[in-house]
Amino acid sequence: MQFQTITQTGTIAAQQNKVLRNTYMMLALSMIPTVIGANIGASMNFSFMAESPIMSALLMFGAMFGMLFAVSALRNSVWGIAALLGFTFVAGVFLGPILQVALQLSNGAELVGMAAGGTGLIFFSLATIATVTKKDFSFMGKFLFIGLIMLIVASLANLFFQVPALTLTISAVAVLIFSAYILFDVSRIVHGGETNYIMATLGIYMSIYNLFINLLQLLMAFGGQRD
Repeated sequence: MQFQTITQTGTIAAQQNKVLRNTYMMLALSMIPTVIGANIGASMNFSFMAESPIMSALLMFGAMFGMLFAVSALRNSVWGIAALLGFTFVAGVFLGPILQVALQLSNGAELVGMAAGGTGLIFFSLATIATVTKKDFSFMGKFLFIGLIMLIVASLANLFFQVPALTLTISAVAVLIFSAYILFDVSRIVHGGETNYIMATLGIYMSIYNLFINLLQLLMAFGGQRD
């Protein structure tokens, strides 16, 4: 009986390690279409967004939400991988407007690099903590979900009010929330709470994506240099 329990425990641990390994591999692969999409987005003309920023933001949100639904629906098939990579490409294209604003600054390229480096540092640090310590961070789930809903509501409200101080506050809070989500998501994989590597990759990718955007916004606000 004891031998059977040990064997089952070892099997579960092996499955969890496999999910984590596959998740990291897919996460690395997803960065390729993201970078390609970002390069395309940075050269596109988004002038129509200035004419109707609220409608444009809502359309972008709707498009990404629809693709998120597609990835979730196809998560148990090979088409889920294609949907995930397609989503990351579109997400990269949608980085175009903020990259264009950043690159208009004299130190814009440096700020983009700093945001990317900071995002990578935060991800690797928190992923290592969640993996090495073996501490279960699932207790954070409800608090993070409530915080995310409040963040979305505040972001939608700020589309109408356009308050600079609120924008910076939202970005700062978003950095904290999505950093915590990385810890939460990796912990779920380690402890068997997420067994589908496509959905695991999607969750971590969204945290990294939003973390990068909000770090870049903060860096532009406090360190941007105009000619």
